[in-house]
Amino acid sequence: MSSSAPKRRLDVRQQTPRDTLPGGRRAVSRPQRRRRSFRLTPAAAGAFALVVAGIGAGAFSSQADRGALQSGYQTISASYTGTQDVDVTPEIDKATLQRQTEQQASQKLKVDEELRDKAQNVADEYKSNQWVLPVTGYRLTARFGQASSLWSSTHTGLDFAGPSGSTIVSVAAGTVTSAGYEGAYGNRTIVTLDDGTEIWYCHQSRVSVNVGDKVGAGQTIGYTGSTGNVTGPHLHLEVHPGGGGPVDPDAALREHGVTP
Repeated sequence: MSSSAPKRRLDVRQQTPRDTLPGGRRAVSRPQRRRRSFRLTPAAAGAFALVVAGIGAGAFSSQADRGALQSGYQTISASYTGTQDVDVTPEIDKATLQRQTEQQASQKLKVDEELRDKAQNVADEYKSNQWVLPVTGYRLTARFGQASSLWSSTHTGLDFAGPSGSTIVSVAAGTVTSAGYEGAYGNRTIVTLDDGTEIWYCHQSRVSVNVGDKVGAGQTIGYTGSTGNVTGPHLHLEVHPGGGGPVDPDAALREHGVTP
């Protein structure tokens, strides 16, 4: 009895219709390619890290170079413009600097003292040559060179009339070389200045200094009166340069900044 062999099944694959191109041709379908996704392998990750590190190092190196250049520029600039701090060079130690500083201060102090001394000397000289009015509360009555029957010759001085007993002061600094009664001049005081000029104060009611006394400008030497050849109380003032003949007291006073 024969058995029938099993029939093999045909694997019929479903045929996909192909597109028909113009002209009756069929388009051949091509299998689609699968896109490959990029996977970061350990080796690739290491290489990427090296690249990034290199770029960062380069940037850091560039910044460091710029910083070094800037620092160098500032150093050179400071060497020309200086700084506020005092730098002691190796050739000059601190002890030498201190000694020179003290020497400079001492020199400045000496100059200041010399200037003060000079100023004081000028002030003293001015004071020694300073002239002042001999009396106050006066009026001028007789001037130098006037002629009158009251005098044997022309008038040899300048008269300051005022109340008897008015204070008489020395016109300038000097030494008393004469003090006492002197005929027509009455009570007279002569003060000799350093340059030899004599100042005569005549007709005093009272003399308050003695020969040899040192007097300053403005110091009291006596009081007005009517002693000697007078018509009333007054001070008769005479000026004798170098102890010689009289000159106009008005001109002498004005020459020394005093206006009678």
